[in-house]
Amino acid sequence: MRSESQTNPAMGRLLQSVNERTVVAIVVERDKDACSWIHTDGPEMTPNQAFEFVRKHGVVLESGRGPVPSLAEAVAQGPLKGSWWSHPKSKEIFALTRSVRDNDDVLVCRVVCGKVTFVHRRLWPALVRLAARLPRTHLGQIKEEHTPSGRHIVRTVPYPDWVSAEASRLALKLSESEAIAQVGTWLT
Repeated sequence: MRSESQTNPAMGRLLQSVNERTVVAIVVERDKDACSWIHTDGPEMTPNQAFEFVRKHGVVLESGRGPVPSLAEAVAQGPLKGSWWSHPKSKEIFALTRSVRDNDDVLVCRVVCGKVTFVHRRLWPALVRLAARLPRTHLGQIKEEHTPSGRHIVRTVPYPDWVSAEASRLALKLSESEAIAQVGTWLT
């Protein structure tokens, strides 16, 4: 089990506990010692299932609509109208998208339509092979950091600084058509 604690002066502490079976977030209000449990309709998706969704599809939007599946819509079990923040499963969506963002086998970038995109490690060589066809800024690796003061910072590791020697080596072995076949037709 992994536990994380983040502090936000406006709302007290948000404690998030993630394990293989469920996602539970507890909001501890600063002025009260009361806790509120998140209730969702229907079965919850686990962090492992969220990662499996990304692994299976290879390229997935964090949220929004586009030519590839959306993790937020998978968690919500259907299309989202408006912002996912207003959906009854918003806290589950948030927790699961953060667990996927923290996975070393997932690249977080903006490769699909400039939207936050998850790319599974098995597709990194294909993405590198096709980099010339994509806006370089969309290939930057997004990393989120939380400072000790609770401030949220988003940093971007520019392409190709995040690319491993292994991914570069494997990319050289792929033809452009092989790489497109791997990442999917959203690129064409």
